[in-house]
Amino acid sequence: MADAVERPSAEVKRALFARLAARFGNRFSTGAALREQHANTLTWIATQPPDAVLFAETTQEVIEAVKLCAEARVPVIPFGTGTSLEGHVNAPFGGVSLDLSRMNRILGMHEEDLDCVVEPGVTRKALNDHLRDQGLFFPIDPGADASLGGMAATRASGTNAVRYGTMRDNVLSLTAVLADGTLLKTGQRARKSASGYDLTHLLIGSEGTLGIITELTLKLHGIPETILSAVCPFATLEGACNAAIVAMQMGLPLARIELADEVQIRACNTYSHLTLAEQPTLFLEFHGSAAATREQVEIFAEIAREQGGGQFAWAERPEDRSKLWQARHDAYWAARGLRPGAEVVTTDVCVPISALAACVAETRADIDRTGLLAPIVGHVGDGNFHVMPLFDAGSATERRAVQNFLDRLTERALLMQGTCSGEHGVGQGKIRYLAQEHGAGVDVMIAIKKALDPLNILNPGKIFALP
Repeated sequence: MADAVERPSAEVKRALFARLAARFGNRFSTGAALREQHANTLTWIATQPPDAVLFAETTQEVIEAVKLCAEARVPVIPFGTGTSLEGHVNAPFGGVSLDLSRMNRILGMHEEDLDCVVEPGVTRKALNDHLRDQGLFFPIDPGADASLGGMAATRASGTNAVRYGTMRDNVLSLTAVLADGTLLKTGQRARKSASGYDLTHLLIGSEGTLGIITELTLKLHGIPETILSAVCPFATLEGACNAAIVAMQMGLPLARIELADEVQIRACNTYSHLTLAEQPTLFLEFHGSAAATREQVEIFAEIAREQGGGQFAWAERPEDRSKLWQARHDAYWAARGLRPGAEVVTTDVCVPISALAACVAETRADIDRTGLLAPIVGHVGDGNFHVMPLFDAGSATERRAVQNFLDRLTERALLMQGTCSGEHGVGQGKIRYLAQEHGAGVDVMIAIKKALDPLNILNPGKIFALP
């Protein structure tokens, strides 16, 4: 592959778009409003709309669209629900946004094997609604009602990861369309395989740069007999983090253990109509039998007391648990209310669990020194936490202060042998940190990208700044 791929002329694009319009009818559009909707929406990265939007409904249609775009050297940007946070759906080189939301069928259920086959546009909530009557659920819960294809592409995680793992751990195999229109199936339904390269996990987290996911085979889990949720305030942020660390080091099988600092709790109280004490707080959930969950609760209560924890507030009824966790999932929207009219950057890092308390404490001190308004929330059971600085988008001084803070946050995490992104992916927003984290590994990734996508048409400008 040459250093820079030759991009198509306006005339070539017009000819391609005429062919796509003839093939797909009103499911292909160059309308400005629709194109804007299919660009970045939830980050401070500038919006870069595609030239056109195409709604695909079958794998065969994805193959056709990719082949036509490859022939014209026009970029293809996969789109699910648009909830990603690092500019993944932007189109820096123009091209076609391939909307997969209509590919929303559940293709196969294998209850006895605890797995299912779905199209990429199925959302996690839709899948769990379908599974509920069968006593099963899919545990990955990033908060937003994201599409499962997008969740796999960005290696999503969320509140249940501490017990059930991430998308990396819950996808058995994928079907994907490669840059030349080849259809690739990465594996079978077996729970493990030692056969060949692990292509499934190569595509998980590749952010649409290596292939467009059109089917997923997912692991399922039985709905627990008993689910108990609670919140516990702490005197200090370090105490809350240390309670999480001790619980994990003891092997306590918590399903969820989430942190919100006092700034975030104030926002949640206002936005979600809660009355929690404005202190660093852990949101907890325990899964298992009635006896096992009660034992877990007693053990964690003792840990919390030793780390300065206060009185637990319990939520046992499903509606109370839903309200509690919805408040946690609404943290972004709640944070916006702290400074009406301001923009919000949502970023995350992840560190080894033993380094969590120090990383969070140093980050809080950095925020205070800088004078930022920036709540902290986190999936602290696996060392992952998020920071949401609010700033005046029209102020160059504030933008610079936020960027400098983000650079320091990432450097801090990397010095603690962590990562620049626990679950948001790289997209456009974290390209600057990749070499610092992976070193020569970046060259290996680029070699794979060039081998599978020599024309650089699949979601170009993401993960690497390739021309």
